Amino acid sequence: MIDRQRRTLLAGAAALTARPWLVGCERAAAPIAGGWFGADAERGHALRDGRWTRPTSSPVLADAGPTRRCAVAIVGGGIAGLAAAHALRRAGVDDLRLFELEDACGGNARGHQMGGMRCPLGAHYLPLPGPEARELAEWLHEIGVARSELGRTVFDERHLCHAPQERVFVSAAQAGAPAAGRWHEGLLPLADASADTLAQLRRFAAEVKALQSELSFAVPTLRSRWSAGLAALDAQSFAVWLGARGYTDTTLRAYLDYCCRDDYGAGPGLVSAWAGVHYFASRHGFHAPGDEAPGEARDAVLTWPEGNAFLAERLAGGLGERALPARVATRISPSRHEVALEIWNARAAQPERWVAQHVIVCVPLFIAARLIDAPPAALADLAPRLAYAPWLVSNLLLREPLLDRPGPAPAWDNVISGSPALGYVDAMHQGLRPVAGSTVLTHYWALGGQTLAELRAQRARLLNAPWSAWRDAVLVDLARAHPDLPGKVERVDATRYGHAMLLPTPCLRGDSALAALATPQGRLHFAHADLSAHSVFEEAFTRGVLAGQAVALAL
Repeated sequence: MIDRQRRTLLAGAAALTARPWLVGCERAAAPIAGGWFGADAERGHALRDGRWTRPTSSPVLADAGPTRRCAVAIVGGGIAGLAAAHALRRAGVDDLRLFELEDACGGNARGHQMGGMRCPLGAHYLPLPGPEARELAEWLHEIGVARSELGRTVFDERHLCHAPQERVFVSAAQAGAPAAGRWHEGLLPLADASADTLAQLRRFAAEVKALQSELSFAVPTLRSRWSAGLAALDAQSFAVWLGARGYTDTTLRAYLDYCCRDDYGAGPGLVSAWAGVHYFASRHGFHAPGDEAPGEARDAVLTWPEGNAFLAERLAGGLGERALPARVATRISPSRHEVALEIWNARAAQPERWVAQHVIVCVPLFIAARLIDAPPAALADLAPRLAYAPWLVSNLLLREPLLDRPGPAPAWDNVISGSPALGYVDAMHQGLRPVAGSTVLTHYWALGGQTLAELRAQRARLLNAPWSAWRDAVLVDLARAHPDLPGKVERVDATRYGHAMLLPTPCLRGDSALAALATPQGRLHFAHADLSAHSVFEEAFTRGVLAGQAVALAL
């Protein structure tokens, strides 16, 4: 069903080539400007293809200039790399350099600006950290997002998501009503749910609660106590696990499909049952609408107009010349007493040679395996088996407010039921302006699909299809809920992530290779959310802090 909808949507985009601006409006509007923004696929592919790497048999780079030295080199300026740098500096280690491929640090938590308004290029919220995320909680206190009052942690209301938080658009055809479609509160509307649907929802809620009590689920996942029960979940796909338990209801399965695509980038057919259950059990469980306890606070999140760029920019603050963007690590050569690095300076278009006492590798593991001479056995074994989900993130600048359909007021997170995409967030939702005006909508599209073959095909399409085709596909998707949107869009800046996040495929989370790479490998230290098989801020931050602390201790 999802695959058929995706093909229909992309076919619809192609059909708009002749008259691309007649989506939901009777007269043509001005062409919508924009383009690819924020992620440089060319640099990554140049690294993949070896265009910046010297042959092993050639002499040391003659034009790299003098060898430069630092105590610690951090390769990768995403959240893990920034957190490692923060931990090192907090421990008194200032002689460090952070090398980042893109023109700015932050990874998929970077921000953008359109029409004078900040907006995210990727990750856009942070759930309130639980007791296991103590490093993150401490830092949130440090930057003033949280504070302690009478022994309790209180979060600054300016950073908590404003109400209404989320809603879903259900079309008339889906609802079975002759009237036009409408919005519903929450992401799981059950106004016309059958008794069987409600029974399966409540049975699933009870099973998640039982597993939550019996097994160990935590964020970050390194604080979970791995057990035979978790390994059994990890050994099978979420789709197989659901089918074996008789969860066949289409409403429940569609919601769980959305949850997996939203958190992992692919559907239940690709992610493990551990990941599917972890989504709920590591936080507040699963509750059928109407079954929540009175006054129960769930799903509170921190968010900002620029998304998690708010956090990334504070992590990067004070690094100054220690942060070196547009630097592509092309080779890491560890030895007994030091580690040599070959770096391509993309701005100067020339190589650099660096030597460090320790290197913290904060790039995805499949990239790390390409960079390191004689990579650790665990990395060489694991890297070929990893799968990464592609994503498309599109920011749409609107000149004026949209006309809204019946139902709840515009929310921060707005989902369109039955869409192959994930909906959009409104950058100005966190603002306090009394009258709605221009804004930026950030549209998210996870392209992992349900099979590895579909994932590979979608990644190729993302790379090869022109920006205009994806722009039109996004407009078609959003016009289902907002027919007036295409005529009010001034610009679309789209960001491609070919390998946005590691998929928690079956048997990955419990793989011994992940545990091995979490320990120092001589003078190499690995710190990336990949080590947790779960690509979220808390995982990357904690891995970075722990690696930074370990290196500071070693020094």
